[in-house]
Amino acid sequence: MTTVPALVKVAASRILALLGLVALIGMMPWLSGRGAEYTILRARYSDREPTPEALAAVRAELGLEQGPVSLLQSWGHGIFTGDLGTSWISNTPVAPGIAAALGVSVTLMVFAIAAASLIAALICVPAVTEGLRQRPRPASGALSAALTSLPEFLLAAVLLVVGGVWLQWFPPFGWNGAEYAVLPALALGIPAGGLMGLLLSDAIRAGFAEKWVATWRTAGAGPLRLTAAVLRRALPAVLPQIGLVLIGLTGGAVAVEKVYAIPGLGRTLLGAAGAQDIPTLQAGMLALMGLALLVGTLTTAARHLLIGPAVRFGTLPLAEPPRFGSRRQLAVPAVAGGTLALVTLAGLARDPFASAHPRLAAPTWSLPFGADASGRDLLARVGHGAVGTLGTALVVVLVCLAVGIAVGLFPLAATGPLEVANAAPPILAGLVVAAVTGPSAHGAALAVAAVSWAPLAAHTAALAQEARAQPYVQILPVLGVGRARIMLRYILPAVLKPLLRHAMLRLPGIALALAALGFLGLGPQQPSPEWGLILAEGISYVERAPWAVLAPASALVLASVLAVGLAGAGRISPTARQVECGDRPPASGKGNGGLPD
Repeated sequence: MTTVPALVKVAASRILALLGLVALIGMMPWLSGRGAEYTILRARYSDREPTPEALAAVRAELGLEQGPVSLLQSWGHGIFTGDLGTSWISNTPVAPGIAAALGVSVTLMVFAIAAASLIAALICVPAVTEGLRQRPRPASGALSAALTSLPEFLLAAVLLVVGGVWLQWFPPFGWNGAEYAVLPALALGIPAGGLMGLLLSDAIRAGFAEKWVATWRTAGAGPLRLTAAVLRRALPAVLPQIGLVLIGLTGGAVAVEKVYAIPGLGRTLLGAAGAQDIPTLQAGMLALMGLALLVGTLTTAARHLLIGPAVRFGTLPLAEPPRFGSRRQLAVPAVAGGTLALVTLAGLARDPFASAHPRLAAPTWSLPFGADASGRDLLARVGHGAVGTLGTALVVVLVCLAVGIAVGLFPLAATGPLEVANAAPPILAGLVVAAVTGPSAHGAALAVAAVSWAPLAAHTAALAQEARAQPYVQILPVLGVGRARIMLRYILPAVLKPLLRHAMLRLPGIALALAALGFLGLGPQQPSPEWGLILAEGISYVERAPWAVLAPASALVLASVLAVGLAGAGRISPTARQVECGDRPPASGKGNGGLPD
């Protein structure tokens, strides 16, 4: 049962994290080493020369000479009076514009949630069907990984060309009605639905393998009732993830809003950060954090309602994931890995920088992937880019996994930073890092890592809570087992393999985040053969030269299928299953595990 001290810790964590973020944003002009007055002068008075007198007048008007502390104090006082400040660029109140942008983003999020939920439900149908028929089979996760690895900005461009230009089914740009939300909602919902579907289908398969399911079948439970019970058992472990995905739909829609010219919050924040419009940026992040707090509170409450009785009474059923042979499941990652290795090796033998071919040349036997807009060999660029893109993404994934496990084991204190990190898009984090250190590949990796550990931490917290609620774990302190041994011997082994699979699933998303920062000038620069740069460069020509984006997009999908497939094969190894949760006593056969009749 949630105690008052626990609630206080959670509230304090959220408040401190939010204040820290707002303070960091407010100090951007000073951290960057260059004042904001030049940018503001050019935006407000484009015909005036940036003389020392003019810059001094702007500093005095904005109060920049007072320093960041005084400005933050003044802004904080204005919040309590309903004044979010005045834009440094347009010199108009910030609140009306932020409210309108937030309404647009929330509406888009609702449509995206509907699309993601439908896709996730379709992905989970085989898991439910196999569980009801008592014929469990391994899930390669290839389809989910492929959907998750599709970049939002590439999906947005393709859907715009196909659905808005060629077929003319939906408006290509703007925001004037429900029909304008279909294409951007699909661009956001397809990757989110793939991730939600894979996580939930794994949890459903594990739920059908638990001992209480056999008891319910013996008692005559029908398919609908059994499916509802398994869903209730499976949802708590992935509900925090679903909540973070929902938050990310709003915070991470910057590219989609930009492609479709949607006046949403993400596009507003990106423009404010680029223009150093600190009041607008602070107000927008405050609205984003408020939305994150609301979604986080709702998902926490829903999870407590679903799993609360079993946790309070120590009757949570012991998970027994299905035992499958791994040879069959290795087929999919073997094909994906072999194809990717072949492409990489073939590309490494070619020159990725020489413009020796016609512009946007079509694929031929001598030029298998065609040429880009500069006449460079796309096979060479994809092959050389595999090392930099996937290598950097893998390092970031491992860092996020380590941070996520460390933070997730202390969920109360980490609630605020977790929600703040997830709600902040990598693009905004990249702007902050680039403002301090300058654009670079290392800076882009740092920015992505700073906001990408949150989903893994939330997943760790959910899995650790369930592991601690197992009867055999709860009795260990009575037997004299210390906290450190319980953590290392019983809790960590129970959560590590699901987290590893989850981390590998995020590999393509992190690679895309790195690519997006590079495209915006915050990461690797041209002519670097980085996959995201190749994608971004080819999007402008997707209608007349689709091969310009097909090659890097296909490579990214292959990498994702390989990563998830290998993680899944390791997860179900029969020999490792006996030690997956450490040396544990046999599962208790207490009734239905606290699930309702």
